[in-house]
Parts: sequence; structure tokens; C-alpha cells
Amino acid sequence: MAKEKQFVKEITDMTVDFPQWYTDVVLKTELVDYGPVKGTMVIRPYGYAIWENIQAELNRRFKALGVKNAYFPMFIPESYLKREAEHVEGFAPEVAVVTHAGGEKLTENLVVRPTSETIICEMFSKWMQSYRDLPILMNQWCNVVRWEKTTRPFLRTSEFLWQEGHTVHSNEEEAMEETLKMLEVYKDFAENALAIPVFVGRKSEKEKFAGAVATFGMEAMMLDGKSLQSGTTHYLGQNFAKAFNMKFLDKDGVLKYAYSTSWGVSTRLIGALIMAHGDQRGLVLPPVVAPIQVIVIPIAAHKGGVMEKAEELVSTLNAAGIRAELDAREESAGWKFNEWEMKGVPVRIEVGPRDIENGQMFVARRDTHEKAAYNLGDAQAVKALLDDIQKNMLEKSRALRDSKVVWAESLEEIVKGVDGNFVKAPWCGCRECEDKVKEAASATTRVMADDSVEGKKCAICGKEAKTAVFFARAY
Repeated sequence: MAKEKQFVKEITDMTVDFPQWYTDVVLKTELVDYGPVKGTMVIRPYGYAIWENIQAELNRRFKALGVKNAYFPMFIPESYLKREAEHVEGFAPEVAVVTHAGGEKLTENLVVRPTSETIICEMFSKWMQSYRDLPILMNQWCNVVRWEKTTRPFLRTSEFLWQEGHTVHSNEEEAMEETLKMLEVYKDFAENALAIPVFVGRKSEKEKFAGAVATFGMEAMMLDGKSLQSGTTHYLGQNFAKAFNMKFLDKDGVLKYAYSTSWGVSTRLIGALIMAHGDQRGLVLPPVVAPIQVIVIPIAAHKGGVMEKAEELVSTLNAAGIRAELDAREESAGWKFNEWEMKGVPVRIEVGPRDIENGQMFVARRDTHEKAAYNLGDAQAVKALLDDIQKNMLEKSRALRDSKVVWAESLEEIVKGVDGNFVKAPWCGCRECEDKVKEAASATTRVMADDSVEGKKCAICGKEAKTAVFFARAY
């Protein structure tokens, strides 16, 4: 009994200290451990399995659009980074530089990639000759290094995993269309795989990616009302094409600079899963990306036929395409219940001697804690339950998010509103007003909203509003 209570004690009350609750959850559920170098993390098997499922879901979407996976070196000549002035200025504070290798000083310093636009554009410039070579649609799964001063597992670390898509096009229209298309791919993934509703839209000039013409973001609301930037797409125009001589011979026989895009999401999405769905007991994972969708726990496993029936049930569920596992450890059933609840497994199935006699199994769902008897071995009913859990988690998250969006038409209302909410407000679009909000409310613009601002005045300065924008405190 002491063990069963211990799990709750080791996770801080999320209503008292949400950041500490988060840290407790990621460590206690064995998603990560701290690496030996400050700011790094070791992603443990359970955490990496979530990332593998995220990869699978995104790869399926990318490949359906003709995107091909490749891999590029992690070491980039320092001179590459300096070719695009805005880009190097944006990343300079976070860059890790290699000066020595093989016991000797390098003739040119190497940058450990903070992102790969420079080296990929250099290669693209070698591969493209004419309009027939376009578009190029490429993605890579890799690690990147950004030397962060303040770190937290998954949310901000000195090294993290991500995917970065890079495309090249013959004209501006096609490149912008690709930028917006990938934003919608991310939105679909966030909502239908992660069960997290998101706001998508254009970023302000202040918040855009270094070297981009325009950046579009995907913002997810966490349980504490703060925003987590969960993905971005960038229209790069011809900025990198001109820096890396990405030219092609067009149909009219004229040599032209190409237009490019880039887009990415990272292991930060696992942080989003934790903070968007978790509760006092720990993780609550949506079935689509949960490493284990169903955990089967034998009750009175020492009695004849129980373990055999439990093993048979796992095989039946696996054959039906369900990620099911058997917990046959020599621990009490209550201890196992607590552990798998804490790890967020969507469905728990209990099978004991009496259940077998009655031809049934008891099924508990993690999202609502409801429990019901099902026909023993009914895999289709379990699949339907998993679908319902996925749907319910999205609906619950959307209802919470929508209840925490407020409208403001003055700086005072913005300051008051951002405490635990997203604030939507009319905005003139100027940097000075952004800075005022950050100073007064510790909040930043997240993405621009679709709301009409006809006849509205900027909530900060009173000038004519050009757009509506979301303000929020962010991770």
C-alpha cells in the first residue's frame, strides 16, 4: 500500500507548482533523464517510443505529398552561416563552434548545426540546373544544437531532435503555397494525432525566423494557459537562394534565382503532450502516439489459466493492430494500476479467474477513469474505445482552450487577461506596441488571428488596427 501512495507523493500538485509538476512527471515516468552536459537530456525508451510514433505519423503525411527523406552533415563551415547576414545574426548567440579536431586547430571553424538551411541550400545549388529539377521537396530527421542558457527537458535543451523540411520552387506563388500547406499538415497532425487543438497564423516581424521573409506558427495552449510554439513554417523567398547561388534555367531560357521554404517540429511536441493533457496522476497520452495503447494486467496470476489467458489476449490485441503489452511483474495489482496510470497508458485491461469464468474483462480508460466489463478478447470493441478516447481528448482540450481565450481592446485589458489565458486583440502591427505588451505583461505576440478588425483601434496605441493577434505568455 505504501508503494501505491508513493507515486502520488513524488509528483508535485500541478495546481501548486505547475513547472515542478512537469519536471516530476517527465522524470518519474521515465521519459528522460538529465545528460552529463548541462542543458542536455537522455531520452529514455518510453520517451523515445513516443517520438518514433510522432515520426511515423508525420512521415506518412510528408510522403503522401511527395516529400523525400535525406540526411545532411551536422558540421557546417562557419563561412556558410555568415553568407546570410540576418540568419547568422539571429543564431550567433546559440551557436556551438568546433575549433580543434584530430589534435589540431582547424583551418576553418565548424558550426554544429543550429538548423540546416545553409548547408542544404549549398547542396541544392549543386543539384539544380533547370526548371525540370524543381520542385525539390526534402526532409531530414536529425539533432540540432542551440546553446540555451535556461533549459527544461523537451521544452528547451541545448541539443534536441527534430525534423526539418526544405523545399525549392521556381516561383513565389508555389513556394508560399508550400509554406501554408505544411502549416495545415502540422495542424492536422497536432489535432488528430496529438489531440491538441492549435491556433495557426503568421508571426510578427519580431518573432519571425532569422532570414525568412515570413514565418507562420502553430501555437498550442497548455493547461496553465501559457502558449507553446509547437511548429513553424517559413517562406524564405530568394534570401537563401541569393546567398547560396541557387539558380535554375527557366522555361524562357533565363537563369533565375529559386524560391525556398523550410519547416519543422521537434521533441518539444512531447512537452506539449505532457502539459496539454496531464493531470494529478501523471501523463495522459492520446492513443495515436502512446507507446503502449493497452496494458493487460493479470489478477491472481498464480491461479491456473490466468497468465495463459492474459497472454492470449495480448496476442489477440496485437493481431488487431493494437499496441498491447502484458505486465507480468511480481508486483501487486494496485501498484501496477498506479504506475500505468502515471505513464498515461490509454487503456488498462484486468483479467482474473472470475473474469475468465464469465467470459469478460474489465477495461479502464485513462482519460475519464471510467471502467466497464467487455466480452473477453473483443479487440474491435477495444479499438472503438481507443478511437473514442482520442476523440474525447481532443474535444476536452478544445473546450478548455476556447474557454481561455479572451478579447481585449486596451493595454490594461491585455495585462489583466494574459494571466492564464490567450488574449486576442486588435493591433496596428508595430514593434513598439509588441514591446510595450512584453514589458507590461511579460507576454508576446504568438500568431495573427483571422478576426476582422474593421473599424477597430490598436489596443495598445489607439491607431488604426491592421490585424487581430494573440498575446500570451509562452514557454
